[in-house]
Amino acid sequence: MSITISVSNQKGGIGKSTTAYNLGAVLALNHDKKVLLVDIDPQANLSEYLGYEPDGKPTMTQLIMTACTGTVITPETVQIAVRHSEAANVDYIPSDINLANSETMMSTALSRETILRRILSEDNVKGYDFIIIDCLPSLSTLLINALTAADKVLIPVQTQKFSLDGLQALDSLYQQIRSAINPKLSMLGVLPTMVDRTNVSKKALEELHEKYGDMLFETYISKSVEAAKSSESKVPLCMTDSKLGNEYERLAEEVLSRC
Repeated sequence: MSITISVSNQKGGIGKSTTAYNLGAVLALNHDKKVLLVDIDPQANLSEYLGYEPDGKPTMTQLIMTACTGTVITPETVQIAVRHSEAANVDYIPSDINLANSETMMSTALSRETILRRILSEDNVKGYDFIIIDCLPSLSTLLINALTAADKVLIPVQTQKFSLDGLQALDSLYQQIRSAINPKLSMLGVLPTMVDRTNVSKKALEELHEKYGDMLFETYISKSVEAAKSSESKVPLCMTDSKLGNEYERLAEEVLSRC
């Protein structure tokens, strides 16, 4: 039985895609786990990080739009959309800009909150230890789908004041999903990202610890140009001799212990 993790925050630019990619890579490369990364962000940053280039095969856009019509999503349909990254040793389902149009179709679809859960059902994606969903920075139907499909939610938070201000809305949505749609959903943890030595960052860490306590990961992800270099080179940080690579290794170990 796989564990599905939704990497979520309604604020952009805080390291969601970097975290999804590098957590998946560490689990696959260093811990021998079979990992499927799922991109449901129309900006498709995770897909680009994975080296995806349009190849005529279906993406998450086609899978969601097919499900919106009421068509049963079969294992064969999903497998055609799965690619493999040699660099990270993970499978993935890419996204593209056209996924933004799916919100309109989803608004009229039957049981629209469960579309992604049906696509990623155990029958359709067998054999994975972890399924990691990279979410879009929006409190949208796609995010509701990600939380409905997930077992656990991981929230990356940039250690800046304005990044903390928006967490209340995500907390509220998380609680609503748990009570109304997906009672098995639980908090995997809150991950401080882009941490530096400024007083603002230190203050944000204090506030996060006060609010989330044990739910705050012991591992912090530092602010570093290494993240951008990794994204450009498509090489996982755990394959480089870098501080960030070590931090994502420690994060993976925490994730494994919490799961």
